[in-house]
Amino acid sequence: MFKLKTIWDLPRVTKRTISVVIDSIFIITAYYAAHWARLGDLMWLPKYDNHNVLLGTLVITIFAFTKLGLYRAVLRYLTFHALYVVSLGTLISTFSIGLLAYYFNSDVPRSVPVIYGAFLALSCGGSRLIIRVLVSQSFDKNRKNVLIYGAGSAGRQLALALRTSETHKVVGFIDQDKTLDNTILMGLKVLKTAQIEKHIDRHNVKQILLAIPSASRSRRKQIIDELVNLPAEVLTIPDMGDIVSGKAKIDELKDVAIEDLLGRDPVAPQQSLMEANIKDKIVMVTGAGGSIGSELCRQILKQRPKSIILFELSEFGLYQIDRELQLLCKENDLNVEIIPLLGSVQRINRLSVVMRTFNIQTVYHAAAYKHVPLVEYNTVEGVRNNVFGTYNTAKAAIEAKVESFVLISTDKAVRPTNTMGASKRMAELSLQALAAESSHNTRFCMVRFGNVLGSSGSVIPLFKKQIAAGGPVTVTHPDIIRYFMTIPEAAQLVIQAGSMGKGGDVFVLDMGEPVRIADLAENLINLSGLEVKNAENPLGDIEINYSGLRPGEKLYEELLIGDNVGKTAHERIMTANEDYLALTEYDALAKILDKACHDFDHQSIRQILLDAPTQFNPTDGIEDLVWKSKQII
Repeated sequence: MFKLKTIWDLPRVTKRTISVVIDSIFIITAYYAAHWARLGDLMWLPKYDNHNVLLGTLVITIFAFTKLGLYRAVLRYLTFHALYVVSLGTLISTFSIGLLAYYFNSDVPRSVPVIYGAFLALSCGGSRLIIRVLVSQSFDKNRKNVLIYGAGSAGRQLALALRTSETHKVVGFIDQDKTLDNTILMGLKVLKTAQIEKHIDRHNVKQILLAIPSASRSRRKQIIDELVNLPAEVLTIPDMGDIVSGKAKIDELKDVAIEDLLGRDPVAPQQSLMEANIKDKIVMVTGAGGSIGSELCRQILKQRPKSIILFELSEFGLYQIDRELQLLCKENDLNVEIIPLLGSVQRINRLSVVMRTFNIQTVYHAAAYKHVPLVEYNTVEGVRNNVFGTYNTAKAAIEAKVESFVLISTDKAVRPTNTMGASKRMAELSLQALAAESSHNTRFCMVRFGNVLGSSGSVIPLFKKQIAAGGPVTVTHPDIIRYFMTIPEAAQLVIQAGSMGKGGDVFVLDMGEPVRIADLAENLINLSGLEVKNAENPLGDIEINYSGLRPGEKLYEELLIGDNVGKTAHERIMTANEDYLALTEYDALAKILDKACHDFDHQSIRQILLDAPTQFNPTDGIEDLVWKSKQII
């Protein structure tokens, strides 16, 4: 193996010279062997004209091989093209023997060129294939054995791409197509699911690569459920659309998308609802730099508004989304004006001036503090931003004669156990109270949904980081469950729900089945090719630690306060009929809450939230860090 590596490391010119010398030996040997096979002896060797035929054939053949590019082919990446070149060169060499024998009037038997051609093709082609196999085997020590799930077009393309890979070696396909049972594709066996574990043990398979880019999410989840407990990491190839467009290569492997674990297929948005409040209109998004706000901006841009006003408190967040949208406009040739504005929703004067100046027609209010423990630790700021920020934005919208106002709410506003949830329910009450007034033409509605994958503070990136670091993975409680949805789907449903609002509507998104967070953590560990370490498996790789519920955290979330739910024109959007306050009552409540916040009177803030019709039922005492520090002093 050392000698082979020494040869492999030689300069390319030296290796080409060696190839020419060896091919010359093959040509001479094939020439003599063909005569011996035909005549049974070598008595003709002293004849001068026979040597001239051999010499001419040698020169012509080496020249043909050189011109055909045989000596430029890298043996390690040898393909059937090289064998085609050998065949064509051999054919030229065979004809040259006949022509030279005629020219020199040599007594070469007519069958000798045919026999010679067979010997030469076998020696030149076979030797190269042998060298290719030996070189490949010398690199196999550093390559991972992998299986490809999917023997279709994408799977075959992936297998071809990995043939020359220095990191992966494909040892088989997996496919449920019964017509492929016990077949061989590209020299690789096609396995059924039942055969996978045995094949993994036999070939020490490290990874299973999903090459099913066109499969639905529900189908992908079924497949992942079949593979999740196998002792191999599961990876996937990029989306076929990205591969075709050139944005990604088929061998760019990545982790299984979390949305595939949920198995929830998105519903195509209704274009009429997507455009209703956006197309050719002036749209404003508050909290435009956040995870939900930024995705809303991307979806809004696709509907070709006249302009988008990006309203954001974070300078860096505003810079990022502004730059991204400007690039999208340029790439897609969109004539949309993008206006980035710094500002806080707690400043009603700033909001009023902005909305009047730009004649805003539609507002999507995504600005909020949403992280449950952080709002518990910073009660006053959480209440001011979520309650008064929403109320200020809504009143500014009425003053500026905005046509439609959509609040991005949360499932944590339903029977809240934390300040964040109670503050969001108070924000909903403010819009309901304003919507009940007939002195304005602004349509208010709010949209509730649960957790979104990839949002700021999402648990998924944290789990992945902990797994990469070798664990442990921290989960708050073994029984905690959550609803999940992808950010693009949530943003599309928010836009569509906003188009259906008549005034004061509370829309609820169908989040599918809830997910047990501990199961999600286990699946992520298993898909990484690792095992969960627990009492039943003390030799596992990654341990799951349960840290206990954080301040204000629920075991489960709800989307409805009562059972009064109605259907809408969209299968995944429901409407809830819930109690609300009159505007005079809400104003009185907001006034005393504002004073309590101003005085940093946390006990009064807690009591006001308890007395309001929010169904607030806190699980912890007052957790505000400043207030607790004062109590200690």
